[in-house]
Amino acid sequence: MQQTLEPYLAEHPFLKGMNSHHVELITGCAENRRYNPGEFLYREGDEATHFYFIRHGRLAQEILRPQKGGIVIQTSGPGDVLGWAWLFPPHFRNLDCRAVELTRVLALDGVCLREKCEQDHELGYEIMKRFAHLMEQELESMRLRLLDIYGNND
Repeated sequence: MQQTLEPYLAEHPFLKGMNSHHVELITGCAENRRYNPGEFLYREGDEATHFYFIRHGRLAQEILRPQKGGIVIQTSGPGDVLGWAWLFPPHFRNLDCRAVELTRVLALDGVCLREKCEQDHELGYEIMKRFAHLMEQELESMRLRLLDIYGNND
């Protein structure tokens, strides 16, 4: 017996409190995925086709340094949302993302969701409000990390 992902999505912090009809629409764009330690979800330059709700595990976002490897700039865990490049043209990734440990995510198809948002502008507005809030939080977090790195060079 196959279960729907709708209850998981409805309870996710990013969608919590969203209209049940909109959660149902979003569910049609979602699938479960599993990533083993070291496995990449995406690489810099890849087309941004999905974003992710982390259910279990930990993911690292990295910037690649030529001849030196990646620098982890952020790690994300259960309850976090990862990836907003699917929202904005040209829809390409600017970071690498890999699983640090066994990780389970709900992968949401950005192409599918963009189409649903075009058809239902109220849904689109709800998604944009939530992503705008997420982006603001992540920019503030980045600001604090930069202060931590460069703020003690008096």
